Amino acid sequence: MSEQSKWTVGSALGLGVLLIALFANFNARFDEQSAQIADLRTDLAGRIADLRAEVRDDFRRLDDRLRAVEIAFGKVDQRLLTLERILIPDPDAGVPDE
Repeated sequence: MSEQSKWTVGSALGLGVLLIALFANFNARFDEQSAQIADLRTDLAGRIADLRAEVRDDFRRLDDRLRAVEIAFGKVDQRLLTLERILIPDPDAGVPDE
């Protein structure tokens, strides 16, 4: 085998080893990035679930407060109707039938 052939084979082998090392490094980095993305997705899904629960609880409290206001308003309306019946005479009561 000539000297130039030895250099060619050696260079090809060296380049092959270098490419394998680079691809292995890229693969490791991609695996690391994939793991970080998976962790981020899990964290984000957990935060979204917590936020949904908070919003659901806030809406329930708001609904309860609104229901209490409706009940109180109904009571005031009933009292007002009672007062109107007592204090305001019936318009038909003062006019005789003809």
